[in-house]
Amino acid sequence: MLSVSSWVIGLLLAAWTLLFLFRIVLTWYPQISSENPLVALVVIPTEPLLSPTRKLIQPIGGVDVTPVIWVGLVSLLRELLVGQQGLITQLVLKSA
Repeated sequence: MLSVSSWVIGLLLAAWTLLFLFRIVLTWYPQISSENPLVALVVIPTEPLLSPTRKLIQPIGGVDVTPVIWVGLVSLLRELLVGQQGLITQLVLKSA
């Protein structure tokens, strides 16, 4: 059971990382409308995290760095939880 939850958590965190990477690419093309259905699939789940972060960290030289910050945070969280020495990984190994 614990290994399944580890796999699911790892998959979800990888998906979040991928969404934030897509957001980084979207910042390079400001002319793309967020009303585009494919763009909305990336914007809708990430905007609730990016919006408050933008209030704390203003764009640097006109570049929005908040998606980069979230890629780093989600990657760190993924490594801490399900990496080779992650907490959940260690619990799975201990219970086996």
